[in-house]
Amino acid sequence: MSSSVADAPASPPGPAAEPSPFLAACHGTRGAWTPVWFMRQAGRSLPEYRRIREGIPMLESCARPDLVVEITMQPVRRYGVDAAIFYSDIVVPLKAVGLDLDIVQGVGPVVARPIRTAADVERLRALEPDDVAYVTEAVQGLVGELGTTPLIGFAGAPFTLASYLVEGGPSKDHARTKALMLGEPAVWAALMGRLADISATFLQVQVDAGARAVQLFDSWAGVLPRRLYAEHVAPWSAQVLGRLEGQVPRIHFGVGTGELLGEMAAAGADVVGVDFRVPLDEAARRVGGDRPLQGNLDSAVVLAPWPVVEREARRVLDEARGLPGHVFNLGHGVLPATDPDVLARLVELVHSETAR
Repeated sequence: MSSSVADAPASPPGPAAEPSPFLAACHGTRGAWTPVWFMRQAGRSLPEYRRIREGIPMLESCARPDLVVEITMQPVRRYGVDAAIFYSDIVVPLKAVGLDLDIVQGVGPVVARPIRTAADVERLRALEPDDVAYVTEAVQGLVGELGTTPLIGFAGAPFTLASYLVEGGPSKDHARTKALMLGEPAVWAALMGRLADISATFLQVQVDAGARAVQLFDSWAGVLPRRLYAEHVAPWSAQVLGRLEGQVPRIHFGVGTGELLGEMAAAGADVVGVDFRVPLDEAARRVGGDRPLQGNLDSAVVLAPWPVVEREARRVLDEARGLPGHVFNLGHGVLPATDPDVLARLVELVHSETAR
C-alpha cells in the first residue's frame, strides 16, 4: 500500500552527499539548515490518514506493516520534513505481551485488568522481538522508502506506561499511580523494572531494523514533583536509554516537564525535547547548556493566522541561537484541526531562515 516518494522529495533540494540535518543536530553540529519534524505529524490532521484508517481500529493499524509504512510516509511527502516518526502507539508492546487493553475512541488506552499488586506485576512478561515481528517488517520497509531521510523509532517511558496500567486508563490526577509509588515502593520498582525492559526491547527492535534515532515519550511525567521523579522515575528511564547508548541519538521528551529538564537530560538523553511552556534559551540553562534541544512551538499557534505562526516560529529560532544543536518541532503533538498546508509552509520557513 505504500507509495513511491520519487515525485516529492523527502528533504529540501541540496547536494546529494549532504548529511542529514536532523542527525547533525542530534549530534550537536550544524547541518545545511535547522531540521524540522512534528510529533504526531502522521495522523488525524491529514485527510489521507483519515481515509486509510476508516473502519480500522488503531491497534490493528499499528500491526499491519503496509499501513504503518503508508501512514508514516504521508507527512514526509506532504511536508518535506527532515525525519519520519514511526507510526505506532506506546501501548503496542503492552498489547504484544498479552495484556488485555484497547484504545477507545475519544478516551485513549483502557486496560481491562489494572496492575496494582505484586501478583499483578507477575502477569507482565518480557517482550520478545518475535512478539512484534510486524514492527521489524514495517521499519525495514520504511528504510527502503525513506532513502536518506532518517526514521525515528519511539516508545513510551516506564512511568507513562505504568500510569495507564495502574489507573486502568487515562487519568487527570494519577492518584492511584502516586499512591502505589509511595505506598508500595517494592511493587512499584518491580513494575517499573519490567516496563523499562519492555520499552528498551521495543526500541532495540526498531533500531535493529534500521531506525536511526529514537524518542522516549514520558507524556505524564510532568504530574510529578522533581523529588519523586528523580527517585522513582528517572532511574528507570535511564535504564531504557542506557540500553541504546552509542547506537543512535536518543531524544527524551515529556509534557509539562519544565522543572524536570535537568533530570531528564541526566537520564541519558542526547537530545532533550522541550514542550511549549519553557523558552528554549531557558531550557538550555536548565539542562546545562551542553545538549541539543528539540522544540518548541505551541501546537495551538499553527491554528492562528499565518503572520502569527511566522512571528512565533521566528521567536523559537531566535531562542535556539547558540544551542549546540536544534531540532525544530512543536511543543507537543499536531492537533487534529491543524491545516496541513500551514505545516508545509512552516517547514519551508524554518529551512529558508536557517539555510547556510
